[in-house]
Amino acid sequence: MTDRWYQKAVVYCADIDTFADSDGDGCGDIRGMIGRLDYLARLGVTCLWLNPIHPSPDRDDGYDVTDFYNVDPRFGNLGDFAELLHQAGNLGIKVIIDLVVNHTSDKHPWFQSARSSPDSPYRDWYVWSDTEPADRKQGMVFPGEQDETWTYDRTAKLWYYHRFYKFQPDLNITNPEVREEIKKICAFWLQLGVAGFRMDAVPFIIEETQPGNPNSPKDLDFLTELRQWVQWRKGDAVLLAEANVEPAELTKFFGDGGGSNSRIHMLFDFMLNTRLVLALAREDAEPIIDGLRDTPKLPLGGQWATFLRNHDEIDLSRLTAEQRAEVFAKFGPDENMQLYGRGIRRRLAPMLGNDRRHLELAYALQFSLRGTPVLRYGEEIGMGEDLSQEGRHAIRTGMQWSLTANGGFSSAKTGDLVRPVISGGDFGWEKVNVTLQRHDPQSLLSWFERMIRTLREAPEVGAGSCTHIDIPGPTSVLVHRADGETGTMVFVHNLGTEAATLDLSALAAEADQPNDVLADQEYPELGKWDKVEVAGYGYRWIRLCRNP
Repeated sequence: MTDRWYQKAVVYCADIDTFADSDGDGCGDIRGMIGRLDYLARLGVTCLWLNPIHPSPDRDDGYDVTDFYNVDPRFGNLGDFAELLHQAGNLGIKVIIDLVVNHTSDKHPWFQSARSSPDSPYRDWYVWSDTEPADRKQGMVFPGEQDETWTYDRTAKLWYYHRFYKFQPDLNITNPEVREEIKKICAFWLQLGVAGFRMDAVPFIIEETQPGNPNSPKDLDFLTELRQWVQWRKGDAVLLAEANVEPAELTKFFGDGGGSNSRIHMLFDFMLNTRLVLALAREDAEPIIDGLRDTPKLPLGGQWATFLRNHDEIDLSRLTAEQRAEVFAKFGPDENMQLYGRGIRRRLAPMLGNDRRHLELAYALQFSLRGTPVLRYGEEIGMGEDLSQEGRHAIRTGMQWSLTANGGFSSAKTGDLVRPVISGGDFGWEKVNVTLQRHDPQSLLSWFERMIRTLREAPEVGAGSCTHIDIPGPTSVLVHRADGETGTMVFVHNLGTEAATLDLSALAAEADQPNDVLADQEYPELGKWDKVEVAGYGYRWIRLCRNP
C-alpha cells in the first residue's frame, strides 16, 4: 500500500443518536447524519468514525450488541447506511465504524442459545467456568459500577466471564468459529463500503481467558490474522485500535518481531494524551517532551491517533497518583466531575474555563503533533458537558446546531429526546451552536476550519517525522518540527500565560521563504530567527521550507 490515506486524515467521531434527528422522534438517525455531511466536508473532515450503529438494548451506549449484521432500527436500515456511505464518498469522506467483538449483549441470540443447553452450538462461543473463579473480583473496567468479572448464570449453571458489565458476556477468542465469525463481520461491512474499523478494547478481544488467572495470555497473532483478512478484502481498509497498555507492549500491537506493520494500522496514543492533559494543567511543556521522547519507534506504516477528548472519560490511570491529583485539582476539582477514580468526564471548553486563547492553543498543539488527529463531535464549537447525566453520558449530549428548539438537534418535545441538549448558561445551545458561529468569521468553528485547512496543506505532520527542538527558554514553550517528503514545518506553542522570545537561529540556514501559516496573532518577520516571539497561550505554525 503506497498511499496510506489514514496518515493524512482528519477523523471526526460522532454518535448517530445524538448528532441530528431527521424525523422528529427524538433520536438522531442516519438520514440526519447524511444531511450534515456537507458541514463535515466544510470543516475539513476526511474520515467519519461512527460509534456503535448495531441493534442493542442500549444499556452501554450501544456497546452491548445483539446483531452484528444490521443497524439499530432507531437509526434507519441498511439501505440508509449504504446511502450514507455513498454520499460521504461523494464528498471525499471515508467512514469507519466501531467493531465491538470482545463481547456481545446478554440478549444476543448467540448467548441465549449458549446458556440454554450444554449441547448448544454456541456454548463454547463464550467463556465459562464450572466453579467460582478465584479472580472473580479482579480486573473490573468500571470500578464503582461493576463489582465482578464473573457472574453465575442460573440457567447454564455455570459462571460466565465479562470484562465489562455483566450484561456483556465475553466472546471466546480461542474458539476458531468465533474468530471466523469476527472476520465474516468485517467482510460484510467492508463489502457494504466502510473504510475500516475502530476496534474497541483490543487487549480484551485477544485475551485467552483462564478462570482464576487474572493475567491470562493474549493471542496477538489473531491481530495478524485479522489484518491479513481485512487487507485482502479491501486493500486500503484501516484498523484503528484502542489499546491502553504498558508502553513496552504497544509495538506488539503494530506488528510482530519481524519489524513490519503486520497488525494494527493505528493506535490511539493514550500515553501522549495523558501527558498533554498534564502539560495543560501545569502550563508546562515538559510532560509532552517526555511523551515524545518515550514514544516507541513504530514500523513503517504504523501510525498514532492523537486526541484531547473522546467519547469516554479522560483516562488518567497512567499518571502517578500525585500527577493525577494535579490534573483533578485543575480540571475536575468536584467529585461529580470525576469518574472511576481515574478520569474526568468533562469536555475541554469548560475544563479550560471557556478561554478561547487556551482552547486554540490546546487544539493547535494536538493537531501539530505526530499522528492523525481525532476530533469529538461538538468540540469544534466549544460544547460543554451536562454533569447531571450519569457517567460518560455527561459528554454525550445532543449536537447544538441552531437557535431553534433543542438546538436544532430534534423537533421532538424536550422530554422525548434520546439524550438532552444542553440549555442555559455559557454552554447552552442558546449561546453555543453552529449557526451563530457560522455567521461569525472570528468564531471557534471558523478557526477550526482554517486550522484544518492549514494542516491538510502540511502532510509532513501526519506522514513525516516529529522531533522536539531542544533550545533554552521557558519550560512553558514547546518547539518541535515535522519533516517529510513535502518539506518541513516548525511549531511553537506556549502553554503558559507569559509571552516568550526564543532564539531559533540554528534553523535559519534551512529556511527558504519561511512564514507563519497559522498563528494566534500577527508576529514580526522571522528575520535571523534569533528573536522569535510567541504570546501567552500563543502558537505559531511556521513553514520552514517546501520541497519541490
